Amino acid sequence: MSNPMTPFADFPMLNGSAALPHLGVIQAQGEDAANFLHNQLTNDVLLLPVGQSRLAAFCSAKGRMQASFVLTKTAPDTVLLVMPLDLLAQTLKRLSMFVLRAKVKLSDASSQWQLRGLLGDSAKTLISEASPWHTVVLEGAHTVALYPAVVGGVAVSRALWVAPTALTLPSLADISTDVWLWAEVMSGVTLLTQPVFEAFVPQMLNYESVGGVNFKKGCYPGQEVVARSQFRGTLKRRTALVHSPVALDAGQEVFTPTDPEQACATVVCAASRPDGQGFVALVSGTLESQETGWRLGSADGATLAIQPLPYALLADI
Repeated sequence: MSNPMTPFADFPMLNGSAALPHLGVIQAQGEDAANFLHNQLTNDVLLLPVGQSRLAAFCSAKGRMQASFVLTKTAPDTVLLVMPLDLLAQTLKRLSMFVLRAKVKLSDASSQWQLRGLLGDSAKTLISEASPWHTVVLEGAHTVALYPAVVGGVAVSRALWVAPTALTLPSLADISTDVWLWAEVMSGVTLLTQPVFEAFVPQMLNYESVGGVNFKKGCYPGQEVVARSQFRGTLKRRTALVHSPVALDAGQEVFTPTDPEQACATVVCAASRPDGQGFVALVSGTLESQETGWRLGSADGATLAIQPLPYALLADI
């Protein structure tokens, strides 16, 4: 049986730079760019300093996440939204519907920016011990500190490198995109993808615990639902880190033996372990079912072993 708690020393590949072909960039440019996004997203964009970043979600009127981003303000009139490509076109279209008279132009700027994922010492060289979402700007490149992956009890630095296409990437060892995706799962923080479109309110992905929701800002689509979920103590679903002996896919249903008729959780994202010892995933499900146990696909499916999250969850207010 595979060991979900393999020591950190067994993962020497956790240092270098990975290509991120699954991500793209929406650019918001114009004197109203920050104000416009502030009114659409779950986080504060208006007071975000130039050169800094945030995690944020874009929700439906019912508070369900339609997209999420690492957003970076590169200039007073320019904000970049880094997000999965499989949701980029429809997100750009929907955001554009709300522009109306705002002085902002939204565009797919994926071809204008290069994105790399940095792990280990390669990340630490640029971000040092920076806290998540703090951003270091150097020669036109923005390096965003992300939540670290915790492997065998060791925190592995992670960073997102966002730079104009003309800029040369620092000379770093290449690591595979698959290793990056595994490290992302091990960080407990991920971006929404197409298979789980409108499946969650932000708290179901622990976004309020990792800096993705600002409860003091003004209105945005779905704000009332998101706030009510938080302040009325109705958070009954959370995301957990799991180890699986079999492959998983985003959007797959998860069951518990005590209630075999209906799904109690959903796979958010998954990746294979670089050592070949099974798979890991982030799964969002009911707190009750986390206690009774999770099975993949059906009540008698493969057992998903819940692992400790690498960060603390904020208590309900």
